[in-house]
Order: sequence, then structure tokens, then C-alpha cells
Amino acid sequence: MTTTSNTPASNGGPNSNKGTVYITPLVHSLSLDILEFSALSALLVDGEGIIQWVEPLDSALPRAEREKEVHRVMADRGITSDQVELVWLDDGFLCPGLIDTHTHAPQYPNLGLGSDLQLLDWLERITFPTEVKFGNLEYAREVYEEVIRRSLNAGTTTSCYYATIHEESTKLLADLCIHLGQRAFVGKCNMDRNCPATYTEATESSIASTEAFLAHFDKPTVPTYSEPVKPSRLPLVQPILTPRFAISCTPSLLSSLAALSASRTPSIPIQTHMSENPLECAWVTQMFADETGAENWGKTYAGVYEHYGLLGPGTILAHCVHLDDEQREIIRRTGAGVSHCPGSNMFLSSGAAKIRELLDLDIKVGLGTDCSGGPSIGILSAIRSASYISKFNSFPSSSDLIPSPPRTRPLSTPNLFYLATMGGAALCRLEGSIGNFLPGKEFDALWVRPRGPGMFLRKGEGLKEIFEKWIWGGDDRDLGAVWVRGKRVAGTAGKETG
Repeated sequence: MTTTSNTPASNGGPNSNKGTVYITPLVHSLSLDILEFSALSALLVDGEGIIQWVEPLDSALPRAEREKEVHRVMADRGITSDQVELVWLDDGFLCPGLIDTHTHAPQYPNLGLGSDLQLLDWLERITFPTEVKFGNLEYAREVYEEVIRRSLNAGTTTSCYYATIHEESTKLLADLCIHLGQRAFVGKCNMDRNCPATYTEATESSIASTEAFLAHFDKPTVPTYSEPVKPSRLPLVQPILTPRFAISCTPSLLSSLAALSASRTPSIPIQTHMSENPLECAWVTQMFADETGAENWGKTYAGVYEHYGLLGPGTILAHCVHLDDEQREIIRRTGAGVSHCPGSNMFLSSGAAKIRELLDLDIKVGLGTDCSGGPSIGILSAIRSASYISKFNSFPSSSDLIPSPPRTRPLSTPNLFYLATMGGAALCRLEGSIGNFLPGKEFDALWVRPRGPGMFLRKGEGLKEIFEKWIWGGDDRDLGAVWVRGKRVAGTAGKETG
């Protein structure tokens, strides 16, 4: 990386009066099927972290001529060198930050545990005993700081976090996201039945603590990431209502949370689990049929959520492995979306979600790590697992040696990267703010800097080959810098990377 400044990766953010012009190759999604590669572009990020313009450059020119071209582009737009910082990132490439649409911050200490269990036993034996510890704020701070830092270093610029039922430690998680600069949705879990006696709430107190948690975001005492914030800009960290899943919530709690969501404009987003495991699905439909005498709506998991008003454009449904046509239609009709968590679905033997069928119905889909059901932090692992599952789902059904056509199209590399960026942004209702490098969006970005010779820098390989190798073989060591809203918040530049 070369630059006109001694500290380029830290400048150009919301606390800087100057903008920054990045001269770099870049990769981003324009649609589900179109992945745009630019061998070299100049990209201006203003002092508030907003992308103002992107201009392709001639990468074949000698370095001195490229510098002249950059200054010509700036002059054409009325910009002088003293108004911006020039940062050359031509030894790597920029791509949008990755979006994790489903993860559990308090489950981080359990990463890698329970691969021989299925969901319900895993919750009882491993997960609930850990989550109950987050009533201790000192313990919560230690874990949550590490979760946020590690996910930022892995390139996750936006994360949808489940916390626990504990109001104060969930507020702490939100404050830490703001302090450390990660864009996030943070939810206090709601669960008033079918939980351990030491880890449950009364319905009324669950709602009351959720209302208090929401009020926390209206207080001026919450640490601010940048001053001033434009009135039209969404907060860096937002609350999200979090009924854990239908098994753990009474009808009264579900309907109360739906009313709470609808009480604001726009509605408060909702995240929950749905149709993850066959035993879970059977329990939900049997339970609601028995308790309410439900006939039509109680026959499916999606029908239960729709009946209680929880499905809408701001709803993120994690997993959705076991869906029939009726449930897919409910999701499509209500405008809800799906967080695909392939690593978790394999780790806990939950099943293989048919994501192509959802995409063909224009249902919103993003990717989730589902820590710690998924044993990895970064979205790169979710991209890879999503590919493997989609290929498995495409295998011909014939058991003999007679060739037969694929059952469905596997997810392509453009599809997968879209899910990790623009798909996640749409699922979070942030597609107008983040997800690619179109002018007007906020600069949430990764500088992917190949570690050295060998796999990444073989002679004659271009940007497409280097990008593909990073997707399938890269890791956090390749991230020279991570920006959120134009401010560098993580990355290995200036550190030994090994």
C-alpha cells in the first residue's frame, strides 16, 4: 500500500474533515448474478464515510501515468489534492464488508462444542448453561468485546446479534458495538417457557425489559461513534426484537412482541428461528394445535408466526431448512427473509436448506454464521458451506449409473458473494445504505491484501482469479484493513500477519 499520508487507513472517516480517494482494484455485486470486477478504479469517500463517486482507470498505464490520470479525474470533478487524501491500494483489492445476518454473541465460548448433538439436546446441555452466565456484566464484557473484535477482523462489518434474556448485558453488547465501530442489530432474547428454571422470564417482565432495552437507544448517554450524524442516516447500531423461537414463547409473548414492533414507524425489525430441526418443527405445530385449537394456521411453523403478526419486511428467519410450498409462500407474501446458516445446519445435523428455491421465488436471503451452532466466526466459512450444501442439493437423485440431470442449479460464486453482501443488506433493510460501492452508500469495505507469493500471486493471474482464491482459501490474515462508515476499525496492515 502506498499513500500520500503516513496514516492512510485511519483517515477519511467520520471524524476527519478530509475525504479519501482510494485507487484500487475492486469487486462488488450489482445483482444476484452479476459480480463486477474493476482492474483499477478511483473511489472517493467523503469525510462522513459516504461514497461520492467511483471512476474506472486504465490499469495498463505505468504508475506515473496512472497518477496523472487520478489527478485528471479529480480535477474534472472540481477536487484538489489538498482536499483529499490519496490512498493507493493497488497491491490488493477492495470489496464490500461482509454481513452476518444471524449469530449468537453469548455462545462464542462454546465454539466447536456439541457436534454429536442435535438442536434441542444441544440447547439443553451446552447452550443454555452458558447463556445464563451473562447476568454477570464483567463476564459479558470480556466475551462480547472479543466477539466483536474477532468478527471485525474476519471482515464482518454488519452483524445481527442475539444476546440473552439479561437486559443490562444486552445493553452492554449494543454499547460495545458502537464503541468498537461495528454496524449491528442487537436483540435481547425473549423466552417465557420451555427453558431451564434458571434461565427464563415471566411474560410481563420479558416485555417490560424489552421496552427498557429499546428505550436505551433513545438516550443521549449511549456512546456515539461519530459526531455529528446526519439526520437521515440510520444509527450504526439498532435494536431488533428477538423471540428466540416459537417453542420458548407463549402466544401472549409472541403477540405482544408483534404489537411492539408495529408501534413504531418503520417497524422495529424482528429476528427469530424457524424450521431448523425436524423435532423442533413437530413440537411447534403440535404445541400450538393443542393449546389454541388451531386448524389451518397452526399446521406450519410459518403459519404460527404469521398468525401472531411476526412476519413482515423487517423479519429475519434463521435457518428455514424444512419448508413446504405453503411456508415458502407465506414467507414470500409477507416480505420476510431468510438467514441461511449452512455451517450450523451441517454441524448440528439439521438438514440442507434449499436456497435456490427461495431465490427463485424472490425471497430475500442472507448468510449467517450462527455462532456457536456454526463453529466459525467469519462469513467466508458460510460462503463455502452454502456452496457445498447447494451442490449437494443439486446432485441427481438417481441411484444407478445412468446419467440424470441436476435437481436444481447450485449457487454460483456471484450468487454466494451477493448473499454475503447485498443479500444480507436487503435482509436487514439496509440495501440503500450498504452492500456494494454505488455512490451514495456508506463505505463499509475490506482491503483484501494477499499475504505473499504462492497461492495468491501466481504470475499471469488477474483480479478474478485472486478474488476466487481468497473466497475459497483466504482468511482474516488477508484483510489489510476493515472500514465501517468510512472509518478503519480492524485489519492487519502495520502488523505481522504470519
